[in-house]
Amino acid sequence: MPLGVVVRKVPGVTRWAKWNWTAVAVLPGAGPADWQELRREGEAVEYHAATLPLTLWAVETEAYMVNLADQVPSIYVVMRKGPDDSRPLDVVLATASPYESQDYCDNGDDIVEKVPMPQGLVAWVRDFAVRNHEQEEFIKRRRDRIRVDLVEDGRGDARIRQQSDVFRAPKRVMT
Repeated sequence: MPLGVVVRKVPGVTRWAKWNWTAVAVLPGAGPADWQELRREGEAVEYHAATLPLTLWAVETEAYMVNLADQVPSIYVVMRKGPDDSRPLDVVLATASPYESQDYCDNGDDIVEKVPMPQGLVAWVRDFAVRNHEQEEFIKRRRDRIRVDLVEDGRGDARIRQQSDVFRAPKRVMT
């Protein structure tokens, strides 16, 4: 499903950041866009920054279920610093999987924003997840019955010939 990403630009509160950019909304079924201005209120400006495909995968249904069980189901928008001022950010990804978005949080270069899902999109993701989810049965691993502690090959220091203390360090030989 094509998903438009709305990004808001507001003045920064520190001298190090002139502007603060945040993803604030998504537009399901949006047409193509490239930083089209949607609304301006004083110095705050909202842009339809990009339209990306929201792809759902059958193997990710557990992640979608976790997202839908959250108090506010969300779309995670991943953005990177753009090459110039005309495109300050590149919108890289929009996903419904919190697990996938977590991977982008690890590198420190990407901005990951959590945007609330519209109700129609929540229903679409829920239908897909319920239709494709397969519960995996938990299988507890059992310990092998093989006794590995009976053989003491390679135990201790081979340079010590005495049987009394195999863990003792060798004495320094003075010549």
